[in-house]
Amino acid sequence: MNGTLYLIPNSLGPGALDEVLPASVRETTAQLDYFIAENAKTARAFLKLVSTTHPLGKPLQEIEICELNINTAASELPSLLAPLLAGRNAGLVSEAGVPAVADPGADLVRLAHQKNIPVKPLVGPSSILLALMASGLNGQSFAFQGYLPTDSGQRANRLRQLEQRSRQEKQTQIFIETPYRNEVMLEAIANHCTSSTLVTVATDLTLETEMVRTQSAQVWKNEITAGRFPDFKKKPTVFLLLAI
Repeated sequence: MNGTLYLIPNSLGPGALDEVLPASVRETTAQLDYFIAENAKTARAFLKLVSTTHPLGKPLQEIEICELNINTAASELPSLLAPLLAGRNAGLVSEAGVPAVADPGADLVRLAHQKNIPVKPLVGPSSILLALMASGLNGQSFAFQGYLPTDSGQRANRLRQLEQRSRQEKQTQIFIETPYRNEVMLEAIANHCTSSTLVTVATDLTLETEMVRTQSAQVWKNEITAGRFPDFKKKPTVFLLLAI
């Protein structure tokens, strides 16, 4: 019988895991001895935190961790699932948030389905959904767009496209940016979106420094012109817009 691939969320930043991960998730995680992670070092740090409330089934140094990231070739994926085909359970653990959503792992999950390996998602924080919940924008129809182009011209065109789609479909558009480019992204939104379009900036979700603000593109533009940016420099941030 094949083992089960557990999809294990992580916290969205430094802090106690028991505030964002249910005890049942930490208990399941503690029982596993094989993990697939984006970075083995941070996965070990995660397991060390888990062990503070739920003792690990094996000593940390005996737990096997294989890496899966943007440098992992598709040809390597079958070997990551080989232990599960031999009956061993495994955990796909995210760096932050939930696995396979704005995070490596979707291809591995798809291959697991092809090989009849049970896939079980576990409860945990998703910055994308938390931001949508807190935004006040349309939660009935929304789309996550990942990262927008870094080229200024291409980014401006993409923002106009997303705004048009939002207006036509009454759909919230959600995207993220590399934290050190947050100011550039907000400036682009303010400059290239219609003044009435609602824009949400959601930063450091679940952390003590959490900040969520929704206001029109025009208000954001006025604040930026006055030199007042949100306190989001180099902080994980989710951007949302809804054309009204």
